[in-house]
Amino acid sequence: MNPIRIAKKWLAYRRTLNELGSLSNHALHDIGLTRYDIRDVASRTNR
Repeated sequence: MNPIRIAKKWLAYRRTLNELGSLSNHALHDIGLTRYDIRDVASRTNR
């Protein structure tokens, strides 16, 4: 995998973490997630 693709995937992972992390617990609950799920969701989303 080339370095540019790795960097883009990492940025997308971080963006997903930041977006989900900024949601309230109530909003996360509404979409069926907990704070413990955020990293797993971000890693699955950016494979």
